[in-house]
Amino acid sequence: MFSWLRFMFYTVRYLRPIQIYSRIKFRLYKPPIDRSTPPNIYTPDGHWKIPVQHKVSLLTQWEFCFLNEKHLLDSPADWDDPGISKLWRYNLHYFDDLNAVNADSRVDWHKELMAKWIRDNPPAIGTGWEPYPTSLRIVNWIKWALSGNELSQESIHSLAIQIRWLAQRLEFHILGNHLIANAKALIFAGLFFKGAEATSWLATGLNILKDEVTEQILSDGGHFERSPMYHQIVLEDLLDLVNITAAFPKLVPEKQLVEWRNTIDIMFYWLQSILHPDREIPFFNDAAFGIVVPFEELREYAVRLGINVDFNSESLINLPKSGYVRVENGVAVGLIDVAPIGPDYLPGHAHADTLSFELSLFGQRVFINSGVSQYGNNLVRQYQRSTIAHNTVGIDGYNSSEVWAGFRVARRAYPKHLEVEKLNSEIKVVCEHDGYTRLPGKCIHKREWIFKEKRLCIIDKITGTYKNAVANFYLHPDIKINEANELMGIFNLAVPSGNNFQVRIKNYDSTSLISSNWHPEFGLSVANKCISIDFSSPEISVSIIWE
Repeated sequence: MFSWLRFMFYTVRYLRPIQIYSRIKFRLYKPPIDRSTPPNIYTPDGHWKIPVQHKVSLLTQWEFCFLNEKHLLDSPADWDDPGISKLWRYNLHYFDDLNAVNADSRVDWHKELMAKWIRDNPPAIGTGWEPYPTSLRIVNWIKWALSGNELSQESIHSLAIQIRWLAQRLEFHILGNHLIANAKALIFAGLFFKGAEATSWLATGLNILKDEVTEQILSDGGHFERSPMYHQIVLEDLLDLVNITAAFPKLVPEKQLVEWRNTIDIMFYWLQSILHPDREIPFFNDAAFGIVVPFEELREYAVRLGINVDFNSESLINLPKSGYVRVENGVAVGLIDVAPIGPDYLPGHAHADTLSFELSLFGQRVFINSGVSQYGNNLVRQYQRSTIAHNTVGIDGYNSSEVWAGFRVARRAYPKHLEVEKLNSEIKVVCEHDGYTRLPGKCIHKREWIFKEKRLCIIDKITGTYKNAVANFYLHPDIKINEANELMGIFNLAVPSGNNFQVRIKNYDSTSLISSNWHPEFGLSVANKCISIDFSSPEISVSIIWE
């Protein structure tokens, strides 16, 4: 009980007053259901472009696959089955399949699915009426209509009820990407419908987005929650907004439209800077494949909207506001996390991964963080957010930031004294964090990454007193282990193409090659190996050498 109270105190102390007030209001105030006649629909004056098409989730007429998990929709109760994870149920209510690959072939299914949702989900009852899934569903139904499909009168009426409900349930208690999703839905609604009511939806959405884009998108282009996956989600949101404003021209102020386009530009720069050579995101904080379409599809969508997103690659990219560094050194690409875990008042998607990194060699991922396979409040979620699940250093069994429950953080690590230097062919990144100063030994963890020709040296230094420290280096499942000399601290490895590389460790107490799992997608675990290093001395050195 004492630990829970302490965690709660150090969590709540960072919240903004609007979050506390709005949470109380959200729990106590239940707005009335407005079933009045819906507004009329606008006929688009401009051109709606094909948006990104997500993967198919409706396998047969009533069988769905989300998060690598399949379930049937047999009865009204299945919309909110408590035996299925809440995230899966959220996805069921999004209606992403309306705008997925080959959606035209499933139009009849989609019509029946919408009719069934309306019958089975009375207003304000169940998971489907929570603000976030409501926001995504509103957008997907409107996208489906703009793509040449006809909404029934029943669906139009339901859509209006959903929008009115959402307008009174905006997620100011959460903020972040949820509030952007709410605002996006109101803007879609305000453009799709016409009249005074629609104008008020549009104005509310635009006002929220005006403030939130400035707040959430940092000057280096990164989304302030520091999750590459949620960065992609928000980027797609802005692309969709540019798309619908082109379909309904002159209804959104030109100044705000220019701001969105400029923001998209720097967000693409950030995203391209943080990618591995395989053009996919790294696993910092909550990040997984399969939730958002890959970078190239987002880029093609931007091109369809007339937005140029081509940038030149650089050997060193420092993204100081978001806290990530990319180093490209010959066949090596290193992605380094020297970031705060996120905004203090919104760390829900944070992991205790400060000073972790990922590395690709010869175009292949070599060292990877462990990823995320589920949300919720359970031991798996807690492990996946923990320090030991990442390529960094844990001290005395504690996390660098006190991640707890499903989406909470109490005391957190702050990176300090970042140095990024490039001298001739050598690139050096140095940073430390204070996450362990809350422990009796007042420890500081400092890490140096030194990139030289055909070599990366990582030096970990700990000041303060502690019993033991562990540095983990997680290998991608495709990495071949040719030889593992744990006693000597030498590991001979190879990528699938046959190129060899070696890991050599100095000043260690012991090393071991342990079995682990990588979680590249929700609902998916892939066996891999981890080089785990115990050290009692205040400094260890790990050299990664390639040919």
